[in-house]
Amino acid sequence: MYQQAAAAIAAAIQRGDYGPGQRIPSERDLAEEHKVSRPTIREALIALEVTGLIRSRHGSGIFVVDNPSSDVLSLSLDIGAFELTEARRLFEGEAAALAALSITDAEVDQLQSLIEDMERENQANVSGERADREFHMVIARATGNSAIVSVIEALWDARYTSPLCKHMLERARSVGVQPRIDEHLDILQAMRARDPAAARTAMRDHLGRVIDGLLEATEIDTMERTRAELEEKRSKLARRASI
Repeated sequence: MYQQAAAAIAAAIQRGDYGPGQRIPSERDLAEEHKVSRPTIREALIALEVTGLIRSRHGSGIFVVDNPSSDVLSLSLDIGAFELTEARRLFEGEAAALAALSITDAEVDQLQSLIEDMERENQANVSGERADREFHMVIARATGNSAIVSVIEALWDARYTSPLCKHMLERARSVGVQPRIDEHLDILQAMRARDPAAARTAMRDHLGRVIDGLLEATEIDTMERTRAELEEKRSKLARRASI
C-alpha cells in the first residue's frame, strides 16, 4: 500500500502538481486523497525522502526538492517498518502460541537471561538489537518447526537489509525507542505457564505497541526538528537584541 501511495505522490510531482520547492499536502490530506491510513502515507513520504524526491523542512512541512530526479519511479521502494512489523505480529503471534506447547525449561531460562541482557543493553544505550532478536528467535526455535524459524528469521533480517526499514528504525532509536522490558516479561510469563492463548496475546500486544512506538517516534522526530529550529531562532534574536 505504501509503495502505491509513494508512486502516486511521485507521479503527481512529476506531472507538476507540486513544483520544485513547493510544500505538499499534509499527511491527513494525503491519506484522505489516496484512501489509505496515515501510517501508510508516513511510510510513503519517508520512502520518497530517502530516494531524494522530497525533504522535510524544519517546522514547516515537507517540500519537493529543487531539482527532483526524473527516475524516482524506477527506484525500488523496499519494505517499510510498519508493514514489516505487521507481518511479524501475524507470524510471531501464532509462533508464540505453538511454542508455548513445546518450550523447554532450558529455553524458558534462556528467555529470562535474554531479558536481563536487554535491560543491560538499554541502560548502556547499546546500538543494535542482539538480545531482542535472540529472544524472538528462541521462541521461533521452540516451535520445533524449521519453516517457521526461517520465516521469522527472514523478517528480522529484513530490518537490516531494507534501506527504508533501516532508515525508519534508526529514526526511532535516535529519539530513544528501546526494547520494552515489561512486554517481554509478559511473553515470558505466558511461556513459563505453557499458555498458548496468553502467549499469542502477549506477543501480538507487544508487536502492536512496537507499531505504535514507530508512529510516535516519527512524530517526535518532526517535533524535535521544530523545537531545534525555534531554539535557533531564539538564539539569533537574543544575539541581535544584545547589539
